[in-house]
Amino acid sequence: MQIVPFDKRDGLIWINGLYVKWKDANIHVLNHGLHYGSCVFEGIRIYNGKIFKLEEHTERLYESARILDLNIPFEKTKINEIIKQLTIKQKVENGYIRPVV
Repeated sequence: MQIVPFDKRDGLIWINGLYVKWKDANIHVLNHGLHYGSCVFEGIRIYNGKIFKLEEHTERLYESARILDLNIPFEKTKINEIIKQLTIKQKVENGYIRPVV
């Protein structure tokens, strides 16, 4: 089985409020979060098309961002809706969702 490299995959990523093709979603090489870990993330599982404890994960993501004084410019309900939409668009039935701020 050959694994497709991350930069060659199909699909969409939601970044800065826009859907972007997977291969076009990138950050600058001097991004602060990349170099110093000044970002927060959640690891969310999806089983049989159902996202496990989405609201709780989103709440924790926002709390972690608040602790680091990071502003998330979207409402929690918007983030939850985007996560749901992306799993449908990507046809993810079982997998891992990783929102990063």
